[in-house]
Amino acid sequence: MKKATVYTRKGDNGTTTIIGGKQLDKDHARIEAYGTIDELNANLGLLIAAMGENTHTGQVENITNNLFSIGSYLASENAVCPVTVQALSALEESIDVMEAELPQLHSFVLPATTEAAARANVCRTICRRAERRITTLSKEAVISTNTTAYINRLSDYLFTLSRLLGHTTEKYWEKHWK
Repeated sequence: MKKATVYTRKGDNGTTTIIGGKQLDKDHARIEAYGTIDELNANLGLLIAAMGENTHTGQVENITNNLFSIGSYLASENAVCPVTVQALSALEESIDVMEAELPQLHSFVLPATTEAAARANVCRTICRRAERRITTLSKEAVISTNTTAYINRLSDYLFTLSRLLGHTTEKYWEKHWK
């Protein structure tokens, strides 16, 4: 049996093959959407490493699994949406639990507190970009509302997690120029 290689040379012309065999340009909206999900997932890995043993680490690991499923869904024109109502509810419940531990928010939070909090903030911004890329794709393809809702809720989760990971050193935006 021949050993598989990482490189195939098939994408050297600026196209890639999605699930189902269709060729698309590498800057196609579908590739941008699942590529941004992939980038988010890689950054969630960095977040997990920065969090260490934390009560929320398991849930972030579960989210990375969910994102692989969402990426596969976005990489196909005929896939069934993997996002369930239960997955959405789980994010909302986690947000509620974390918010109960935090002081009420009266101003924008600056992103630099702890390394883990900063990484969660980076993940939040990539998640927002993924949401924009999925919205762009939805203008030419049918995308499940559960998918867009999950990504939207995930950015809220990541914001809340960032606050939780850095709330003891949280700094707030001051509305004047220094």
